[in-house]
Amino acid sequence: MKTDTIAAIATAMSDSGIGIVRISGDDAVIIVDRIYRNAKGDRILTKYHSHTIHYGFVVDEDEKIVDEVMVSVMKAPRSYTAEDTVEINCHGGVLIMRKILELVMWAGARLAEPGEFTKRAFLNGRIDLSKAEAVMDIIHAKNEFSLQSSVRQLKGSVSDMIKKMRAEIIHEIAFIESALDDPEHFDLESEGYQEKLLLMISQLQKRIESLIQSADNGKILSEGIRTVIVGKPNAGKSSLLNELVGEERAIVTDIAGTTRDILEETVSIDGIVFRILDTAGIRFTEDVVEKIGVDRAKKAVEEADLVLYVIDSSVPLDDNDKEILEMIKDKNVLILLNKSDLSPKITEESVYMAVSDARKFDESLDLPDRREEQSDVKYKNRIIRTSTKEKDGIELFVKTVKEMFFHGDIVYNDEVYITNVRHKEALQEAYGSLIQVKESIVSKMPEDFYTIDLMNAYGKLGLIIGEAVEDDLVNEIFSKFCMGK
Repeated sequence: MKTDTIAAIATAMSDSGIGIVRISGDDAVIIVDRIYRNAKGDRILTKYHSHTIHYGFVVDEDEKIVDEVMVSVMKAPRSYTAEDTVEINCHGGVLIMRKILELVMWAGARLAEPGEFTKRAFLNGRIDLSKAEAVMDIIHAKNEFSLQSSVRQLKGSVSDMIKKMRAEIIHEIAFIESALDDPEHFDLESEGYQEKLLLMISQLQKRIESLIQSADNGKILSEGIRTVIVGKPNAGKSSLLNELVGEERAIVTDIAGTTRDILEETVSIDGIVFRILDTAGIRFTEDVVEKIGVDRAKKAVEEADLVLYVIDSSVPLDDNDKEILEMIKDKNVLILLNKSDLSPKITEESVYMAVSDARKFDESLDLPDRREEQSDVKYKNRIIRTSTKEKDGIELFVKTVKEMFFHGDIVYNDEVYITNVRHKEALQEAYGSLIQVKESIVSKMPEDFYTIDLMNAYGKLGLIIGEAVEDDLVNEIFSKFCMGK
């Protein structure tokens, strides 16, 4: 099937040493040949072998030299898109890159849509959908874990597992269908086939369940923990942000209500990426601007993975604290009793009782008196004494977060993590279909019921790698890619 030829600037649109204009399609070499001349001034790009690079010049329609370039030729199917591809490596000025792109389009190419090069790689069978999504994950990687996880997915860590599970499912579907069509040669009743099928499904469920369980940790490790700092004005929220970031990012004064809007920073602490939002102090106020900040703080709490409730331990709790406790009662919360260097007016016990009034705790759990024991107690709301002035309690805070989210130290290993919400949803649906198969077997339903749900599980897994995916979903996925990729 003949395809049109697309072109785009593949590097960032900013001045740099090198810029790349990428061209892909059946006429890629012919189109670039119209504007490229070698060092001798000859037009012979179509004669070059695949996977070679050549020095020369880009010329305009009047044969005037536009730039000195290196041109790479990659012929189908051994290219990123599995089509003829040419990359013009030019000087990295924005003006010159745009000029060369305009000349390529004048010569016969059209401007590529966002993600169209990778979309063609998928449609041409060079990569599956999970690998295509890994390309964008690599581009947007925010930390070492995210990068390594995306690279493993690009190499096939996810797709290989999915393909293996689908092969096992389709084998059973084929066997059942054969038995239904030819019961004389294939007997579903003999040799304990149903027991074997139940065992196979149970094993599949364990593997799928493991992938589903990896999704939450994978998402947090790749995107970061969305952490919202809340508390009353002048509790030390901005000081905590500055301490975590390691620089003076938030204005800190003795005047209550200094922070009026949300300030967001990303910081990595002991391998954990935090997307930290410092919010306006929550209190009743008539100030219109401050009230907007308070409302935004409340909205940020609703979307948070972790809430850091900072309390000024040198002043008693009041009605504003009760409002905050009510607001955060269903969230993952760390309560930081800040300003522990001052004479305390509240204790862990008094805060614990206030929290208990806001939400029901497991009565079997006791609040420990010593901080060293706090990290060993598994309950949702935790209380830690801190002093941003004396830099006390931060190490315990990081240790506690690790236990809350990752059940121990973070290790960048070769395990497969699901970091894509679409993949997680497909796995959950496949898991549900396997449950239906087991229920049909236990209920002694006709065997054709098995194949219906097995085929549904097979299809849901296929969504992950693009074996069974609709065009609108493909377009939606690649529309999120950057131009030139």
